[in-house]
Amino acid sequence: MHGISADESEDRKLTKMDTNIEWNWEGKTIRLGMTRVGTGPLILLLPALSSISTRREMRPLQDRLANSFVTVAVDWPGFGDLPRPPVDWRPETYRAFLRHLLRDVCPSPHATIAAGHAAGYLLAQAAAQADRTGRCILIAPTWRGPLPTMLGRRSRAFTALAHAVDVPGLGPLLYRINVNRPVVGMMARGHVYDDPAWLSGARLADKLAVIGAAGARHASFRFVTGELDPMLDQTEFLAAVALLKEPALVLYGANTPPKSKAEIESLAALSNATLICLPKGKLSIHEEYPDRVADVVRGFLATR
Repeated sequence: MHGISADESEDRKLTKMDTNIEWNWEGKTIRLGMTRVGTGPLILLLPALSSISTRREMRPLQDRLANSFVTVAVDWPGFGDLPRPPVDWRPETYRAFLRHLLRDVCPSPHATIAAGHAAGYLLAQAAAQADRTGRCILIAPTWRGPLPTMLGRRSRAFTALAHAVDVPGLGPLLYRINVNRPVVGMMARGHVYDDPAWLSGARLADKLAVIGAAGARHASFRFVTGELDPMLDQTEFLAAVALLKEPALVLYGANTPPKSKAEIESLAALSNATLICLPKGKLSIHEEYPDRVADVVRGFLATR
């Protein structure tokens, strides 16, 4: 598989290209969706890790950056809109996949944009190899899954739940009880989108198809229980930002849930984090308010 060059021809048309890539992990071949659009320097976009996330959540932002940049959005293993194999997904998987992306698929991008939990994985990679990631843009960055955030701590019971979802019969039942249409609607209104009516119609149908995809329960439940957390505590989160070679842009919405907002705003104490709070928005500001996010991103990338 060939990497994507940032040196695009000037007359290249702004057409969308949806493709699949393959990645091997622990003896399994994993097929993942990838969308590329635009012309100019390369930007890699990493969607959030959540039960309803796919690369398509980045498409509104891609469309608005496409006149200035080649934008590439890629699904995470265990997530996305394709069937997902039953794998014991864990943080090591996502660290390895990000290294693969930055080495073989999108080498040395001009910048990398990461949402939610993806930001934690990007931070760790950028702290270790800044030349691989380009400039870092973090959108509503999180490092702790929903259940640990709600309770304010990790629990062995969460780990047991995460593995119980792999058990035939029991696993699908646990998943349907905890990840279904009413729960998705409640979480979307409470934590993800500002407008209670934003997730409806075709948008809602698209998200429900994501949670219903074959094998979706394995990674989704691990995310919810905190088993895919990129960091173990806030100290590790702050330390990763402090190690960056150049400032990162941190974007979040004014209506971000209080616990997540407090974690994000703790980055303000660091000299190499530039925080910008948009007047509206919760955890998915890039999806709900792509015009505002794109304007801030372009401004940030125009400076050094």
